[in-house]
Amino acid sequence: MPASTRSATARRGPTSTGTGTLPEPPELDLARIVEALDRHGVEYLIVGGHAARAYGARFLTRDSDCLVKMERENLSRLAAALRELHARLRISGLSDEESAALPVQIDAILDQQTDFSNWRTDAGDLDVMKAMPGPDGAPRHYEDLAGDARVLDYAGVRIRVASLNAIVASKEFANRPKDRDALPELHLLQERMRGARHDRPNAAPPAAPPTGPHRCEPHRRGPTTGR
Repeated sequence: MPASTRSATARRGPTSTGTGTLPEPPELDLARIVEALDRHGVEYLIVGGHAARAYGARFLTRDSDCLVKMERENLSRLAAALRELHARLRISGLSDEESAALPVQIDAILDQQTDFSNWRTDAGDLDVMKAMPGPDGAPRHYEDLAGDARVLDYAGVRIRVASLNAIVASKEFANRPKDRDALPELHLLQERMRGARHDRPNAAPPAAPPTGPHRCEPHRRGPTTGR
């Protein structure tokens, strides 16, 4: 396996291979993913499309982006959660079956990852990120964003998400077509949140998310909205 997971993994979507096309991922079960991460005490934030949907955005997204604390003990806990979810790398040029058959050591992949690693699990696709870009493109790590994180109800579970401002900043910098499509709605959500704070100037700020390994207690699971 190459040292850099950037060269070893496919970034998004189905990949053509010599033996066919990477099949569609399992239906995303975000509650199951979050439950596994929380049970193993992983320090993480949900970012990207599902974090935006937790704030009220309506655009669809297929996989889940997870920003993790890049500390060895935390990566070991993450590896245990990924093994529980039967994670295998999404690798360009290999079918899902071929990728699952590789003797991949998840701990080693996480230790070596540069920017991100892409995983297919029995609960859907999960992208593990080392950092996400800020307004100026500089990388922002878990420690930079954890203080402004929120705990929100979404897809039948309570999830810990990066701030809406951090999500918007990353999409503005990425500036892909799908980011440009999503930004008008995200900017509107920002305005609504600012207006709500203005209407309640003396309201107490939202409670800070818990610190330490355990994040959120999942509550009754309902239908997921990952697709």
